[in-house]
Amino acid sequence: MTSQDVVAHIQRLRRYARFLCRNTADADDLVQDTLVKAIARAELFKPGTDLRVWLFAILHNTFVSGTRSYERRQRVSSVFVHDDGVRIEASQEAHVELRRVLKAVDRLPDDQRRVILLVSVDGLTTDEAAVVLDLPVGTVRSRLARGREALRRLAHREAGGTSALRLVGGHDVQTG
Repeated sequence: MTSQDVVAHIQRLRRYARFLCRNTADADDLVQDTLVKAIARAELFKPGTDLRVWLFAILHNTFVSGTRSYERRQRVSSVFVHDDGVRIEASQEAHVELRRVLKAVDRLPDDQRRVILLVSVDGLTTDEAAVVLDLPVGTVRSRLARGREALRRLAHREAGGTSALRLVGGHDVQTG
């Protein structure tokens, strides 16, 4: 594991941390804490395993353990940040849809929300998410299915029965 290997995953870690914290400053602190722990425990990383999964597990465990107060999750950004660091201001329509989806995601139980974010947003497989969350794969798949169904219902209700939710697992999901 080299510093370049770790740097390659920072944007994904930041994105997941922003979803967990709902605050850019807290998310940056969480990622920094994660990187400090990863460096301090570098000897625990097993060569040949997936560094991304290992880093996500550290980030997730750091968030759950509450080493910092991440309760200031009230602010939602209206800016999309791509992995290449380019910032694109959301159009009004995209901003409204983003807020609707984030509101629906926020209403999910924590266990479902975390699985949805890891699999549908950060692109981990259910096997990788199971490692990050330290859960059986079947439990992750069950929470993912329940979370997706709950998102469909919530988005449908939020949109007055006419929304098309496209966030879930990269599949277009019609909810109207």
